[in-house]
Amino acid sequence: MPEHVVGVDVGGTTIKSALVDAGSGILMGQRFVADTPRPATPTAISECVAEIVRALAPTDATPVGIALPAVVRRGVVETAANIDPSWIGYPVEDSLHTALARPVTAVNDADAAGIAETRRGAAAAGSGVVVVTTLGTGIGSALLVDGTLVPNTELGHLPMSGRPAEHLASTAAREREGLSYVKWAERLTAYYGLLESLLTPDLIVVGGAVSASADRFLPHVRTRAPIVPAALGNDAGVIGAALAGRRVADQPVVMPAAG
Repeated sequence: MPEHVVGVDVGGTTIKSALVDAGSGILMGQRFVADTPRPATPTAISECVAEIVRALAPTDATPVGIALPAVVRRGVVETAANIDPSWIGYPVEDSLHTALARPVTAVNDADAAGIAETRRGAAAAGSGVVVVTTLGTGIGSALLVDGTLVPNTELGHLPMSGRPAEHLASTAAREREGLSYVKWAERLTAYYGLLESLLTPDLIVVGGAVSASADRFLPHVRTRAPIVPAALGNDAGVIGAALAGRRVADQPVVMPAAG
């Protein structure tokens, strides 16, 4: 296993990245932040990511983990949220593997946050069923059972009052409707109640940028399971992407034949 992995977290507004210690999940220096290209096509983002990766870790031996706002299955993007629709069907792992000549692993961004919080964040001491949610433009989710990720759950799309839950309970919904934190907490209580009726989690972790203001709304959210703010903030996606990237770190890089 290599000492370091490059973690890249692609968002609708910015691309965050850092060199991460493969064993501890600790950032090896400051995060690098770049604007997400417009339009956010596979080619534009791949070129930006390649430039960032080469700057952070010029040696081809350093693997890469990349978190995307999308369902990613077997290295292929299947949905597109806050990035260009042309991502759907794009073989992101193979394409970046070829461009960078190093191992690449792609993962859903909420799953990356869940991996990070389970490894060294708010869920590090937990076991059983853990749900990590990221509240922002939508609601991302990560489901972990005894530390093992069940990928691509997309629990923010569950129906609530006849609409996708994220249309009613996300940070964007609170801002759009001018809800107070207390009123928003009522929506979150309904949402997390829905999750509990389906999954009976042992712990709920609330992430996203708004987790920094957790004391303003989380005390008003009523759940059966303990509910706590995420611990890693904006570093969670980068750390989780890097930790996911370890799973291909020992595979040989095979470049396609010329011609």
